[in-house]
Amino acid sequence: MSMRFENHIKVKNLDWSYGAQVVLTDVSVNIEKGKFYTILGPNGSGKTTLAKIITKTMDTPKNKVFLLSEDITKLTNKQTARKIATVPQNTIIDFDFSVMDIVLMGRAPYLRRFQSESSIDFELAKDAMLKTNTWHLKDKKIDQISGGERQRVIIARAITQDTEVLILDEPISNIDIHHQIQLLEVLKKLNKEKNTTIITILHDLNLAVQYSDEIFLLSDGKLVTHGNPQSVLTKEIIDEVYNIEVDMVVHPSTGKPYIIPVFNQLQKTGS
Repeated sequence: MSMRFENHIKVKNLDWSYGAQVVLTDVSVNIEKGKFYTILGPNGSGKTTLAKIITKTMDTPKNKVFLLSEDITKLTNKQTARKIATVPQNTIIDFDFSVMDIVLMGRAPYLRRFQSESSIDFELAKDAMLKTNTWHLKDKKIDQISGGERQRVIIARAITQDTEVLILDEPISNIDIHHQIQLLEVLKKLNKEKNTTIITILHDLNLAVQYSDEIFLLSDGKLVTHGNPQSVLTKEIIDEVYNIEVDMVVHPSTGKPYIIPVFNQLQKTGS
């Protein structure tokens, strides 16, 4: 018997512009609870804008984004933060907080004004930091660690928030390959063990294939296609969207498709 998924987040006919610049055009997506999603697309395709609108970190229009069938604009910021945690593309923090203080900020949606964190909050933070290999940084100042370490700290903060949905905008862009795989494994484990709905924005097509249940592919602000990785990332679609010819082979360990650019044809006619 196949598993049934309920709609967790629904985006309906979303248009978005910055002044005269059109960023998104008639984008509709259904995010099912407990699945691992990746949003892909070339630079400037609208990926980050879509994530920001879903997470209400920008002015989300009414009746366009629904969380469990409720218009997300009707929720307070604290209510939203108890449902959706986010890791932004820019993780620079200008304040001189310790790493532990930053991670504990993930518990803010659950605390009353001036209420201190409990032992449970500290345990959640410690667990998230162990998962992201940042526990050894707990006493350091956030501005004294590397960009890659800071990225992992912000992910730990989001995990500490303990939400049903986790949205991450390029979460592995500033970290080495070891920590890229480690963090994606952590996210997949959260997805499988806690039924957390994961939505990532990635640039690496092969990592998207290996970890995603479904992929949304954007180009020029429009949803080109969506579905399982094998149906979305075909040679023809990659050529159309990314203007690059690729070969597809079977990964020897996972049995999933592996994408290899045809390097002697990178400079295509008319590009």
